[in-house]
Amino acid sequence: MLALTALTMSHFRSHLRAELRLDGRPVAIHGANGAGKTNILEAVSLFSPGRGLRRASAAEMARQPGTLGWKLRGELRAPSQAYEVETWSEGGSARQVRIDNKAASQVALGQIARVVWLIPAMDRLWIEAAEGRRRFLDRIALSFEPGHAEASLAYEKAMRERNRLLKDQVRDPAWYKVLEGRMAEAGHRVHAARVQAVELLQMAQAGAETAFPAAELELIQSEGSMPMSEEGFREVLAESRFRDMAAGRTLTGPHRTDLIGTYRAKGIAAKDCSTGEQKALLVSLILANARALAEREGAPPMLLLDEVAAHLDAGRRAALYDEICALGAQAWMTGTGPELFAGLGGRAQMLEVRETDGLSEVHEA
Repeated sequence: MLALTALTMSHFRSHLRAELRLDGRPVAIHGANGAGKTNILEAVSLFSPGRGLRRASAAEMARQPGTLGWKLRGELRAPSQAYEVETWSEGGSARQVRIDNKAASQVALGQIARVVWLIPAMDRLWIEAAEGRRRFLDRIALSFEPGHAEASLAYEKAMRERNRLLKDQVRDPAWYKVLEGRMAEAGHRVHAARVQAVELLQMAQAGAETAFPAAELELIQSEGSMPMSEEGFREVLAESRFRDMAAGRTLTGPHRTDLIGTYRAKGIAAKDCSTGEQKALLVSLILANARALAEREGAPPMLLLDEVAAHLDAGRRAALYDEICALGAQAWMTGTGPELFAGLGGRAQMLEVRETDGLSEVHEA
């Protein structure tokens, strides 16, 4: 099982200091809007690589921006061993990680902890721009392949430099060759990780007994198709220089990928489904992600489900809780009142968050 058994937050968001002792069960957190519930989920999300579920800068996470900073400490129980993990930022600088008192990279963090989340901002996934769907898919790909973030950053950096050459109308092939080699290597890795993620989600949905609808998924390119090999991508980049120069940007690559979803049983595009159906499809994908990880890693990831009850009726909420418990996942869930978690009974640890004088306080409910 993968679970946090202790979490300490210091000067993090609205929490001056909070110490939580946890027993591995799902965690249901309730409290008024603005009390600081989501801040706890954001803290847990930082036990995985990246900028967390809000995609905030390290400086924005401090209780008082411009001060000394913030720190999180957690005791992480993984299937094979336990770890002591610390992550922090000083004065708004990039966050640092320490595992068992040794400095570590975020990739190393991703190798010991898998964290998957669903937040209200994702409710518009199927109707927003393609960038949001790419980000959603990349978080899933990262849960399977911790090196996915590094490949994505390497691709974006090389593409920015190539785009600068294109805008400056540079025609000398020598200037492009090295950059396109880097783009091809990193871009192929990015695309391969996304393809794998889609395949794993499809298989996890197909083999599950679930109350949530399955989503048929497809990766498409806004123009043409994504080459399936590194060499093929390098050739496409070289051949498209003059076309890209006219546009002032790179027109082919994983940055032009979109994720298309279809409500499988009804054959309806996800973008055309009702709000409730779109939410159910999202929940289905998050659960599929958890099932696929449980099969690959021997334990499900930690699940962060912010305001999960929104757009789910009582029947689907109960089904969600049953699936979480059947998975054996430590799911962190938030809601405005304890009645939203009544279907969990004694299967969850209940916490209440209250706001007093601008600070959050966490109490066992």
